[in-house]
Amino acid sequence: MLAKGFITKTKFKFFAFALLLFLNNSLFAQTNAGSIKGTVRSEKGQNVNGVSVNIVSNGKIVKTVETDSLGFFQFDGLDNTKTYDLSFVDINFESVKRENIKTGDTIDVDLRPNHANLDEVIVVGYGTQKKKDLTSAIAEVTEKDFNSSGARNAMDLIQGKVAGLSITRTAGTNPNSSPSIQLRGVASINGTNSPLIVIDGVPGGNLDLLQQSDIESMTVLKDGSAAAIYGTRANGGVILVTTKKAGKGKAQYNYSGYVRKEALYRHPKVMDAAMYRQKISEGVIGEKQDMGSSTDWFNELVNHGNVSHYHNLSMSGGTANTSYRASLYFSNMDGIAKQNTRQQYGATLAIVNNGFNNRLRTEINAMINNNKANLLGGGGWTDALFNSNPTQSPYDSSNAASGGYWYVQNSPNVVADLNQKKSLRDQQTSLVQFNSTLTISKDLSASLQGSVQRNQYVDNQFNNLESHSSLADGDYPGGGYAYKGTFLANDYLISPTVNYQSSFSTNHNLSAVVGYTYQNHLEESFSASNKGFSNNEVGENDLNSGIALANGKASMSSNKLGNKLVAFFGRVNYSYKGKYLAQFVLRHEGSTRFGDNNKWGNFPAVSLGWTINQEEFMKNVSWINNLKLRAGFGETGNQDFTNGISVVTLGTGGYYLFPDGSWKQTYGPDKNANPNLKWETKKEFNFGLDFSLFNYGLTGSVNYFIRNTSNLVADVTAQQPANANDNTWENIGSLRNRGFEIQLGTDPIRTSNFDWHIDVTGSHAISTLTQYSLGSYLYGGNIGNPGNLGNSERIGQGDQIGTFYGLKHAGFDDAGKFLVYNKAGQAISTTDAVDDDKTKIGNAMPKYFASMTHSFTYKNFSLRMMFRGQFGYKILNTMDMLYGNQTSLPNNVLLRAFSTYNNIHDGYFYDSYYLQNGNFVKLDQLTFSYKIPMKENNYIRNIDVYVTGSNLWLITGYKGNDPDEVANTGLFPGVDATGVYPSTRSFLLGVNIGF
Repeated sequence: MLAKGFITKTKFKFFAFALLLFLNNSLFAQTNAGSIKGTVRSEKGQNVNGVSVNIVSNGKIVKTVETDSLGFFQFDGLDNTKTYDLSFVDINFESVKRENIKTGDTIDVDLRPNHANLDEVIVVGYGTQKKKDLTSAIAEVTEKDFNSSGARNAMDLIQGKVAGLSITRTAGTNPNSSPSIQLRGVASINGTNSPLIVIDGVPGGNLDLLQQSDIESMTVLKDGSAAAIYGTRANGGVILVTTKKAGKGKAQYNYSGYVRKEALYRHPKVMDAAMYRQKISEGVIGEKQDMGSSTDWFNELVNHGNVSHYHNLSMSGGTANTSYRASLYFSNMDGIAKQNTRQQYGATLAIVNNGFNNRLRTEINAMINNNKANLLGGGGWTDALFNSNPTQSPYDSSNAASGGYWYVQNSPNVVADLNQKKSLRDQQTSLVQFNSTLTISKDLSASLQGSVQRNQYVDNQFNNLESHSSLADGDYPGGGYAYKGTFLANDYLISPTVNYQSSFSTNHNLSAVVGYTYQNHLEESFSASNKGFSNNEVGENDLNSGIALANGKASMSSNKLGNKLVAFFGRVNYSYKGKYLAQFVLRHEGSTRFGDNNKWGNFPAVSLGWTINQEEFMKNVSWINNLKLRAGFGETGNQDFTNGISVVTLGTGGYYLFPDGSWKQTYGPDKNANPNLKWETKKEFNFGLDFSLFNYGLTGSVNYFIRNTSNLVADVTAQQPANANDNTWENIGSLRNRGFEIQLGTDPIRTSNFDWHIDVTGSHAISTLTQYSLGSYLYGGNIGNPGNLGNSERIGQGDQIGTFYGLKHAGFDDAGKFLVYNKAGQAISTTDAVDDDKTKIGNAMPKYFASMTHSFTYKNFSLRMMFRGQFGYKILNTMDMLYGNQTSLPNNVLLRAFSTYNNIHDGYFYDSYYLQNGNFVKLDQLTFSYKIPMKENNYIRNIDVYVTGSNLWLITGYKGNDPDEVANTGLFPGVDATGVYPSTRSFLLGVNIGF
């Protein structure tokens, strides 16, 4: 018994000791074990599934895992005392390494596509294509390459990113303005020159719906062969916007936001009060002009306290059959001008469902944007700079009638206007879209797309009883003014398509799409105004309380119009051995906007491609990785004109006394019918070369294009009495555009920790009016007042668009008077000059556009610098012409009037003297960003912070406003205005957080 008890106790002690030892080792192991995790994304920001992630220690692979559907990976049980290396490998992406990683770190990696894999899919009209199969001039910009300066409009994201695409902000950074957009030069003289915007397959999408955090990519269809499938609306090219779609797996949240501050950068310099008084003392300005105060009128309009901010919160996830993505956003944009703001909020929703045994895929997308815009500020710069005396105070406490502001009839007071007027817009835009695709067989599918887009706004304006305009009113002085206007537009779209894709043996690949589109646009508007109010309390919300209505001096108007488009279209793509490519397109389309004899038109296109590097004779040329030659032809149209231009429409005339003694409104034709009116048609040839060289160290494309636009539409004067009216819309001329584009990308340095990438774009285009059957000229580029100098540009048959026309400067005489050259080349006085002495004196259209972007990445740090420039053109400096001349005194003038132009002692005059080179190069954007290393946690996946400076420096010889903000699109570019929105420099702090 004793021995048995001893043995039992001994066994117990042994097992207790062993258990204690095991627990101790386990605890020790747990204490020294850690994990490394992270997320793998594509350069487009999409999570990548199935990437092999290797963890390496002492040169040996310890373990390998694959990323899940959310791009997530994790290694557990790692030694906390060691550091590790990670390698990321996938056939579709370039391999990436990360070194010296500690346990607890979170590693987020963005993978670049493997350039050797050209199977990357590009969005094209009514479908997608592999990059290697493209035969047209198409450019794609993805989210990673978007400009990061805080977009006021979606097009700001790709400014300078696409060769041949000109995006210009003539209103500067005004938050309530939109950029002008033009692709490959002028496409029309009266219709639109802007590309067609297509949002997720919906043509005519409203840019207000797009937020920078919700856009995945933008694809630009440049040439006719790519754009022909959109027919009558594609003369200006097509921009396809693809928004972010639903994801799968567990829910993920992402927040992106920024705060931005703007400061004045480039603006006119005029006399301050001290210098103005100095000129009074010198006798240059009369003594009575000293009003005893000191006011910087320009500064009174500037909102130095501006702060803009933007916030976007998105969520995504789903199951194998149903996935979703939703986002909410809010932004408050403060302009550099007072009373110049735009506040907006909205949401997006994307739902994808796979059913019917995964044969039916349905997508539902919805977007809504609400914005409130203060439209009062942003103007008045000319009055502030030149028409306001700097010794005059804007205030007058003794003048109760004007609300305590200084008031003299016909003299501006921009400070009073900002405080005594109101101009607000409340707008809502929405888009609801569905797209269902049924897979009928392996090769055949059918889709049905439908959408409704709605845009509506209400304008409210009121001028106080004490405002300058109210006091100066001839009918009801001191009675105020109120206005209310509404606008509503609805677009309805239905488009069924059938898609076929198949391979025959191993050499032949064929894909095709045929479809039908019906689109109906309806819009209506209403406005009313009144005067003679007794108080400022109700304003525009009680229009009938103004007495002008009872006296028949109020105004009211309403309007309703619509148009329809119907089209049948098809596209066939063929590839033989992946090296001989062909694409054929035909669109048959009808529009209600054109004459009865030309309602329908055909828009064909064909393009061919030859992948040269796949030929046998190229197999040993190792430094060429990809080389593809392209050639294409396509026809597109332009029907973006006023409704009803081909038919007789009625307008109101006077009142007629009927026999019953009543006066009734009369109606009559306000234009003649033209049943033969047809849309403008563009025929375009494009020749291109795509290449990748030196082991994909240099990639790019080159395009040369020639396009002829015929049947230009214009409102011409018709003979009477043969016609009921003297206005008829006719097809009267043609345009020609020709030029080239180049887009390059290269990686001078690429290591495991450091990457230097360069992107370059360049383009050249010339637009010429080749035919103008009216036998006269197109005039434009009005100079304005003071001086009433008329138009600065004239375009005749054979002339380039943007031609300045006038007298050639020959210097000044001894008295400081202008001299010009006559037709014989002799210097004469301006009084002796005649119209025959005028000639072409310059061109306003830039001949060359260029951009260069340098991107540096070192571990978690990155730096991006973007430069842009325009070259080979002139700008008419109207500011110097009108206010660099002492003739304007006693109004304020530019300081240059007493230095650069001090020798001029003549009136306002237009000749080549004021045409200046517009060439410039600017550092458009500088962004520094940092990915914060994340310790292991269950809440935050990544935090990226960045700082961006915009418009940091400018190199130019031009003396006026920022040349980048002078119009370079349309028929009459290059005329610098006197009262433009000031150029600004901005600094932005942003953050992106995933959790």
